[in-house]
Amino acid sequence: MTTGELEAWDLVVVGAGPAGSATAIGALRASPSLRVLLVDRAEFPRDKSCGDGVAPHAVELLARHGVTGLVDDLVPIHRLRLDLGDDSVSRVMERPAWVVPRTLLDARLLDAARAAGAVYRRHRVRDVTPTPDGVVLDGSLAAPVVVGADGAGSVVGRALGVAPGASALAIRGYAPTPAARRGEQVIVFGDTRQPSYAWSFDRGDGLANVGYGELLTSARTAPSRALLLEQLERLLPGATVDAQSWRGHHLPLSSWRWRPQPGRVLLAGDAAGLVNPMTGEGIYYAALTGLLAGRAAATAVMDGSPGSAGTRYRSAAVPALRRHLAHTAAGFRLMQSGPVLRAGLRAAAADQRAFDDLVDLGLADGTLTPRLLRGLSGGLVRGMAERLVGGSATRPLHRR
Repeated sequence: MTTGELEAWDLVVVGAGPAGSATAIGALRASPSLRVLLVDRAEFPRDKSCGDGVAPHAVELLARHGVTGLVDDLVPIHRLRLDLGDDSVSRVMERPAWVVPRTLLDARLLDAARAAGAVYRRHRVRDVTPTPDGVVLDGSLAAPVVVGADGAGSVVGRALGVAPGASALAIRGYAPTPAARRGEQVIVFGDTRQPSYAWSFDRGDGLANVGYGELLTSARTAPSRALLLEQLERLLPGATVDAQSWRGHHLPLSSWRWRPQPGRVLLAGDAAGLVNPMTGEGIYYAALTGLLAGRAAATAVMDGSPGSAGTRYRSAAVPALRRHLAHTAAGFRLMQSGPVLRAGLRAAAADQRAFDDLVDLGLADGTLTPRLLRGLSGGLVRGMAERLVGGSATRPLHRR
């Protein structure tokens, strides 16, 4: 597989996390004979800072592409609780989710990519050089198409000149799951440093993924580790007790303007700036865009037109995500208003279907449905009426 001093492949994927492994799987599903190389700076299994939540939408999407049994031996989580001050809604989700440590999830997806025919190699990419015939990495690897799936701060993205957009900063650890939060994914929205939230996601094995994150803004200094932990403990008392494996990470938040660039170099997942701004969820986006990028790259190479890979990717990915990204961008703006966020919780408390719509919007490919919007407007009206008559606008709204 060498050409001169260059080692030649049909496709090189930089980053072997969920987006990268999904890219390799998508490419090899489209063309099983393709020579696909996955490179990553880490040896697997390896830890990755994340909330570890995996929505059923991502599991089902991967299963349709041959990745089965991904969570079969893990404990499903059926209930989600959302809190803001005294307002709270706790409901059973339409379909369960899973809390899968990235040491396990990423290793399983990489195993699936290798089983499909991809070759994995530990290699840290430092230089990306487009040429008339393809793309050269570090002067030693060459391919007609390269996909960057190397996460936030992507080396491949920088080579494309992709400017970073809005981002958040979060910290994550693992702590014993208290009885009061067992069997639940719990999100507590911040009430001082907005927008922000703390979380506790029960893994089902006695431990919970706990953390806190907030939007980075030019109006205030980036939070320190101590401040992040302080906010977590304030919003979720006891969450930091006996916790370990703390890791901080940046989240590149998606916007409605996302459009893949044409050409031979594609970006997927976090490297493409695809993290839900409402929830920080990125696994579904990683799986979807990885699969689409892999298929686009494979078909372009096999058709003898690798330069069309980016255009093919854009033609598939934009229709799949455009409406959803517009709605998450709008939802993110709305949730920065305390009254609107409270109205959303009340709508979810009053109507299981509105709750399900809210979950889909935050975890996968949902939209601000008419039902959810009606609930938001109704909640705002009720909140205003309560304040006018002297009632409490923050009375608990518990639904089971």
